[in-house]
Amino acid sequence: MLSHGQVVRLIFGLKLRELRQERGYTPAELARACDVSVSYLNEIEKGKKYPKADKILSLSKVLGVSYDQLTSLTLSRRLEPISELLQSDLLKEFPLDMFGLDPLRIVELIADAPAKMNAFISTLFEIARNYEMRQEHFFLAALRSFQEMHDNYFEELEQDVRTFMVEHKLPAAAPLDRSQLERVLVEKYGYTIDRSGLDQYAHLGRLRSVFQPKTKRLLLRPGMSGAQEGFVLGREVAFNYLALRERPYVNASFPVRSFEEVLNNFKASYFAGALLMDEEMLVRDLTRFFNAKKWEPGLLLELLAKYDVSPEMFMQRITNLLPRHFGIQSLFFLRFDQANASAGYKLTKELHLSRLHNPHGNELHEHYCRRWISLRMIAELRQQPATHAPNYTLGAQRSHYPNNDEYLCLTLARAGAATEPAVSVTVGLLCDENLRQKIRFLDDAIIPQKEVNETCERCTIPNCEVRAAAPVEVERRQRQQELEAAVAALVNGG
Repeated sequence: MLSHGQVVRLIFGLKLRELRQERGYTPAELARACDVSVSYLNEIEKGKKYPKADKILSLSKVLGVSYDQLTSLTLSRRLEPISELLQSDLLKEFPLDMFGLDPLRIVELIADAPAKMNAFISTLFEIARNYEMRQEHFFLAALRSFQEMHDNYFEELEQDVRTFMVEHKLPAAAPLDRSQLERVLVEKYGYTIDRSGLDQYAHLGRLRSVFQPKTKRLLLRPGMSGAQEGFVLGREVAFNYLALRERPYVNASFPVRSFEEVLNNFKASYFAGALLMDEEMLVRDLTRFFNAKKWEPGLLLELLAKYDVSPEMFMQRITNLLPRHFGIQSLFFLRFDQANASAGYKLTKELHLSRLHNPHGNELHEHYCRRWISLRMIAELRQQPATHAPNYTLGAQRSHYPNNDEYLCLTLARAGAATEPAVSVTVGLLCDENLRQKIRFLDDAIIPQKEVNETCERCTIPNCEVRAAAPVEVERRQRQQELEAAVAALVNGG
């Protein structure tokens, strides 16, 4: 990430170059007038050096501006987007080094061609504004890219979990004894666990936990499932054991303060999942599941019960292990939420490994294909008689897309009464020869096969029984093609 000093040097250099060019000085002429070398002036303009006060005063006199005007962090209107980017929290916090980008090289690119970089940055800002993208969107996108770079498997974190288990003499058992995690938090890290303190905050909705750093008090909402509590305790262990200082203090999604917070939250969540689902044990269990000749959803449900984890935790953990241990690298993960039976479906989490796969999020306010098993299972659960506990089910589907891609989709979904929220989590695996070798039940005839698309607005499937919107984008493209054909015929004298 760029330091404040780098930003100050770069803005000074850009301003100096612009003023020099406006006044008609060549680098040699300005250097001679200010009694500095041309190479030194060049380094100043590139943001590599910042001159001392006497040289700044000399430059300001030659260029006809005040000392304060030259040293302020305000650029001209023409270069304002560069100034806005350089002084934004986004660039200061963005982990350039994590992606192999040298901050100094970014500085050089801006300094070498400020006008072109300004146009490029203005374009990015315009796109961000049009799609209402906030800083946290960039941070979360950076995190997803980071996961994809590593196939969502992090050896160091897996090793940290193994070391923690040995140090605290915890057996690799399923389910993990959550009381042992609580013991570590209380005895080693000085926590106080409060299971009643959130009672008076019912208006905070789905908030399950709050950590109060001053008193090291962890507030847990009463009525949480064992799986939910185990995950919260596991995350708290991770924040302390991995010494992750910049962190969220609640479990819910609130505006993030920095990329470091986003990254540390991911590391703690990964650690918790690996704690609750031992790597070697789960790989053995998944191998047995994939070796079954027939699709048997009960086997997967048994694994959920064995590890006592939530569907989302289990499916996310699968995405950690499939690339490394099974060679299945072309996959995606989706989480859909529906606030109530009459609300729309929101894609709240997604991950794509190896490439961007067909089912993916969009910011176009279009209707996701209702033939996706992710949405179909929520709709089917909504139609079942209401019970006191949320209905919960598992399903599989072979989804065929217009570009001939096909995915085996495994979905776990949960839904309550019509006024209550519903959620589905899906892992999709690209159907290829590699997958056929790894999953024996892939061609089981009991798994339904469906033609699907991305959104209703872009779908050409005729007479779709669950269409939620007219194919307006298809119709628009058809009209555009007809218009282009007519114009071409006119141009050619037809």
